[in-house]
Amino acid sequence: MKQMTSPVLSPRGGAGKRAGRWWIASAVLLLLAGGLFVTGLQDRTGLPVPVAPTAEPAPAGVGGALPSLGETGADPAAVFPLAQRSAPVELRIPAIDVSVPVSELGLNPDETVEVPTDFQKPGWYRLGTAPGQLGSAVILGHVDSFRGPAVFFRLRTLQAGDAVEVTLTDGAVARFAVTEVATYPKDQFPAEQVYGAHGNSALVLVTCGGEFDHEARSYRSNVVAYTTLVGTVAPPAVQN
Repeated sequence: MKQMTSPVLSPRGGAGKRAGRWWIASAVLLLLAGGLFVTGLQDRTGLPVPVAPTAEPAPAGVGGALPSLGETGADPAAVFPLAQRSAPVELRIPAIDVSVPVSELGLNPDETVEVPTDFQKPGWYRLGTAPGQLGSAVILGHVDSFRGPAVFFRLRTLQAGDAVEVTLTDGAVARFAVTEVATYPKDQFPAEQVYGAHGNSALVLVTCGGEFDHEARSYRSNVVAYTTLVGTVAPPAVQN
C-alpha cells in the first residue's frame, strides 16, 4: 500500500527562507504530491507541509460566497474561535457516514509530514492550527487501499452546507459547514490556500483522488474539502 508523505516546508525558519521554500515545494509537488497507496508502505507520494503562520498579508480566501448554513443560522464572520487550543479526538461527517477517532501527525526526521498509519483513521497536522481557532486546521486521510475504501473515500461527494463536527480533547465541539470541494492536479496543489491563514476559522480535509496512475501506483490529484466554522459547543462544566 502506498503511503502519503509531503514535500517539506519546515514550520521553522524566517520569512526570507519561506519564499524560496514555497518555490521548492512547487517543484517537489511535481514529483510527490497527491497519491495513495496500492502496494506496500515503502513508496512515497505527497501532501504539502505548511509554513508557520506569519504577519504577512493573508492570501485570497477560499470558496467564494458562503453557502446557506441551514438550521444553524450562524454568521461565520461573527463566530469567535475557541478560547483554548485543544487537539481533535473525533471527526464526524454525517453526509458520508464518517464518525471516527483522529490521530495526530507531525514531521518525520527528514521534515516531511507524517501521514496516518491507519487507513480508517484520519490525522490532524498538530504543528498547525487546531480546529476552532483562527486559521486553517488540516486533517489528512486516505481514500483507499488494496483492501478497499478508506476513511475519506467519499470526501469528493460532499456538498456546500454539509456539516462537519470535531470533538476536542477538552470536550468542546467545533462545528463547521462545507463551503467548497475541489480537485487539484498534484502539480497544482494550492499549499498556501490549504494551510494558510485567511482571517477566519476553517477546517480543511485532504485526500487523494482523480485518475489513478498505474505506473506510478498513485493518484494524480488531491481532493480538498474546505469548511468554515459555524459554531462551537463549550466543554462540559466540571462537577465539584
